[in-house]
Amino acid sequence: MQCRLCDSGQLTSVLDLGATPACESFLDSERLESPEMTYPLHLRLCEQCLLLQIPALITPEDTFTEYAYFSSFSDSWVSHAEDFVDTAVRRLGLGAESFVVEVASNDGYLLRHAVARGIPCLGIEPSVNVGAAARAVGVPTETTFLHEDSAARVRAEHGAADLVVANNVYAHIPDLRGFTRALRTLLSDDGWLSIEVHHALNLVRHGQFDTIYHEHFQYYTLHSAQRALAVGGLTVVDVELLDTHGGSLRLWARPDAVAEPGPRVVEVLDLEREAGLHTPAGYLDLAPRAEAVRQELLRFLLDCRAQGKRVVGYGAPGKGNTLLNYCGIRPDLLEYTVDRNPYKHGRYTPGTRIPIHPPERIDADRPDVVLVLPWNLETEISAQLRHVGEWGGELVYPLPVLHRGELETKVNR
Repeated sequence: MQCRLCDSGQLTSVLDLGATPACESFLDSERLESPEMTYPLHLRLCEQCLLLQIPALITPEDTFTEYAYFSSFSDSWVSHAEDFVDTAVRRLGLGAESFVVEVASNDGYLLRHAVARGIPCLGIEPSVNVGAAARAVGVPTETTFLHEDSAARVRAEHGAADLVVANNVYAHIPDLRGFTRALRTLLSDDGWLSIEVHHALNLVRHGQFDTIYHEHFQYYTLHSAQRALAVGGLTVVDVELLDTHGGSLRLWARPDAVAEPGPRVVEVLDLEREAGLHTPAGYLDLAPRAEAVRQELLRFLLDCRAQGKRVVGYGAPGKGNTLLNYCGIRPDLLEYTVDRNPYKHGRYTPGTRIPIHPPERIDADRPDVVLVLPWNLETEISAQLRHVGEWGGELVYPLPVLHRGELETKVNR
């Protein structure tokens, strides 16, 4: 394996999660008696450029031609996107004469807010089913993968973008250098690029191993993201630390000719350096932290089973499938899970084959424990499920440490 950013062959093992199926390869009932393909899930660090990465064993075409994830099913994520559009309008002076492009625009969760403000925009979304959902709500969307050729065609047909948004996609691209050059092609010479990506500082510091799955080919610090964007002639001029996805970076980058890094770039680089992430040694604590999470969660579930408690899940996200497979959790410990996305109803989680039902199943069954797999949405999900306490149920989050959510009870109603 060679580093996909700098071609170095000096890669150090950081965390080996074994072999798992693709995290969004949900099974229907007809496939339950068939074998599943599994792929090694082994995180390594390039000692030269410090890019965290896994081998590209599954292509984006395998994953994203038809996709199970629809962003709009998370209320908090839609609200986050609307706040971003408001911020970008104020910061960049966007209006009816501007042009905004979002790469991996999903179901229009973000650009619909640009449409509502009368800002010309275009989504680039490779998944046929998800792109159709975006067009159905009035968001102009092209069904294509972004690469250097498609970027040149989009620019020729629509003009250069004043703002290119690439939220939670920069980790999903095995051709990192070509994709970065494609982002620059979309952008005007005085334009802005905004990228949101999970911060590897939180991955390492808090043992967030479930963010590692085959769709995510690389994992960024600001330090490694700077090096990656430089391939396309882009400079990070500002950075924000966000709470989303367990802790993310929002990178603001511009073409080199107009770019000058601001003070927050220096501050975050110093934060990473103090955490030891500008040297390989700083990454070696991730494996023991992941093992500690696994052991604590399994002890809890085994205790629940010994006590005769009924345990079900909430959510069927990609990160949840990494957690379930790494921990070896199957229907004997987690009877079923539920999800707001109808696409997943009646299907089964990959590898662990846990059935997925609509959320109403929880209210009908009144289980003793609800294990929340998308733990990064704790505020939103705790509000949705506060009533679980009415029948004496518990809401449990597995990360960053195993803990219980606040619930209503009959006494305080």
